[in-house]
Amino acid sequence: MQRRTFLASAAGAVAAAGIAPKPAGADELPLGPLPGTRYPDPRVEAVDPRFKYKIGNGFIERIATGCRWAEGPVYVRDGGYLLWSDIPNNRIMRWSEDDGHVSVFRYPSNYSNGHTRDREGRLISCEHDTRRVTRTEHDGSITVLMDKFNGKPLNAPNDVVVAADGAIWFTDPGFGKLSNYESSGKAALELPPQVYRLDPRSGVATVVYVPDAGRPNGIAFSPDEKKLYVIDSGTPGPSRSDIRVFDVNGDKLANGKVFAADFTAGTTDGMRVDMDGNVWCSLGNGDPKEDGVRCYAPTGDLIGKIHLPETCANLCFGGKKKNRLFMTASTSVYSVYVDTVGAMVP
Repeated sequence: MQRRTFLASAAGAVAAAGIAPKPAGADELPLGPLPGTRYPDPRVEAVDPRFKYKIGNGFIERIATGCRWAEGPVYVRDGGYLLWSDIPNNRIMRWSEDDGHVSVFRYPSNYSNGHTRDREGRLISCEHDTRRVTRTEHDGSITVLMDKFNGKPLNAPNDVVVAADGAIWFTDPGFGKLSNYESSGKAALELPPQVYRLDPRSGVATVVYVPDAGRPNGIAFSPDEKKLYVIDSGTPGPSRSDIRVFDVNGDKLANGKVFAADFTAGTTDGMRVDMDGNVWCSLGNGDPKEDGVRCYAPTGDLIGKIHLPETCANLCFGGKKKNRLFMTASTSVYSVYVDTVGAMVP
């Protein structure tokens, strides 16, 4: 008997015995459009007339699956592919837009989490296990940009953005070293959870934000880079996280305030900003009906939602026109075209 036939027969016998585990809802989803897709897709919801970004004949699709915890997406437009982290599996994945092929881009990845690109197109990555921020050069070699502050190891860098002047701003909450699931093992945190600005030319790093409560997580600039948004996770209730906004004054932040704090139905983790100044952020780990993405106007008002069948961790704009929203959600990656474009460069 061939191995494939044996396995199929064995699976049938287990199912017949009534002991086969019931698959999770997401496990039953195919790749491609979500089941029951009909134009206009009701899963893209406008909750305010200002949400004008729904495309009537666009739909949410599942483009990849098989991850344990998908995070940190970044789109490489000059290569036509998406990269994202599958943190517990210690790998960076790659999806090619031309044929939908999924492959492993880097293994091991040092349990990488967030990624972005600098203005020269080089990949900037936050690594949990090695507690560092790195840059992948055009020849594939890896440069360590920062792994210590004041002689102490970083906690576990989480998410990162690069400004037009080349400065690298990143969050260092330490989530990745609180257990051995998203790293090779637990480790004591010697620094407070905080946000750094690193000048890669001089190597000088400064602390720009230390939360009063919670841990800094997602990070994003406004289109003109005059404002910086930071997600604080694990804040005291009733909202389990919030988004804060700061004025950017050169290499410092000022006038910090809460931008959005209505996350009682779940927590937000990662975010990106479009050219209209709207903030698109993930949502999950709460009410399953609210899993997905939220869109906030520059005023902080909730104007739109994208509903997904899994908890969403992070997102990015991509595609040739930067009008395709890619969402890393638990075991899978989803995408939907929207009538706006992402603000990140390149």
